[in-house]
Amino acid sequence: MIDVRSDRVSKKYAPRAAGMSGPEAFWALRDLSFDVVRGEAFGVIGPNGAGKSTLLKLLARITTPTSGRIEIRGRLAALIEIGSGFHPELSGRENVYLSGSILGMRRREIAAKFEQIVEFAGVAPFIDMPVKWYSSGMYVRLGFSIAAHLDPDILLIDEVLAVGDGAFQEQCLGRIRALRRSGTTAILISHDLTAVEQLCDRVMLLERGQAIECGDPQTVVKTYRHRLGANRPPLIPGPQAPVPTIDVTGVAFLDPDGLAGSSCRTGDALDVRVEYQAAAQTTGQAVEVFFYSADARVLHCQLTTAFGAVPFTAHQGRGTIEFSIDELPLQPGDYAVVASTRDLSSQQVGSYTEAVRLQVRPGRMVRGHFYLPHAWRHRREQELR
Repeated sequence: MIDVRSDRVSKKYAPRAAGMSGPEAFWALRDLSFDVVRGEAFGVIGPNGAGKSTLLKLLARITTPTSGRIEIRGRLAALIEIGSGFHPELSGRENVYLSGSILGMRRREIAAKFEQIVEFAGVAPFIDMPVKWYSSGMYVRLGFSIAAHLDPDILLIDEVLAVGDGAFQEQCLGRIRALRRSGTTAILISHDLTAVEQLCDRVMLLERGQAIECGDPQTVVKTYRHRLGANRPPLIPGPQAPVPTIDVTGVAFLDPDGLAGSSCRTGDALDVRVEYQAAAQTTGQAVEVFFYSADARVLHCQLTTAFGAVPFTAHQGRGTIEFSIDELPLQPGDYAVVASTRDLSSQQVGSYTEAVRLQVRPGRMVRGHFYLPHAWRHRREQELR
């Protein structure tokens, strides 16, 4: 049985008021058709501006199509902008009932699930405190917990897995998996390609409002990564003039046992090996490694031999250079890692590798943009004198 059907759906936005000059009408979606069968997990991916947000609003019935038709059979719960309906002056308890009612739950149903909602959110000690005093993490957890306990026929999920710390993200994934096991149909609209691959049965790739490909998650995600690489400029600018340097030929990730892989966990030890080829012994060059977001829009960090205590010398022939990370600080997610060489006198880039994928899975708990390795020390007052 089909739970969700999009039949030649188009959506046009016309920012120009009647009789006034301005931008032309913009088609956010054009003739988009797809079906989602009961119990299926269907993913939607694509770059910014592809039409994902517009599709989300259409499915959630926030707006209507310009043409075409969307059919939804069953009770739909949308996990979008979680907690956005909270009243700051009301307590967590009062907001559970208020938000649950807005989402379509009966008061008796909310009362029956109240303890589960609070336990899942982990806010029991603060449930009678006004939510304006909640931390952002508590706020999000409570909002997600309310929406996730609707027991819907169809679950619409938008980027909620990108918020909160690693432990909370795993909790979200667990709840979504439990809903799926109960037969809930799920539609996941996300930039988190790892979550899409893990959760979805099929994936649709959107670009400029149209479906480019739809099918097996690994195949479609691979297509998306390839198109990202083909359509974007190089992650690192190329040299302005030929620079006789080392050619970097590859990047590999090694676990503490020396085994190569493409994934690790936040807080794990990780060795990174850069392979190179040098026509002759070379000095005055730096080898650099860049950790980008999967879509190459954000540079998370750069590591370089230029700041090392011992100058880097490449010997003739093939060689490798490695560095170790005692506790990887990156948040869970997908990263694109690139190695390059740079001439230290001219600052020109010589060669650089194609981006290599690193998948970081939840490990150490993270609240914020990254995990900071640290150690606590407790000193008594007499020790400070």
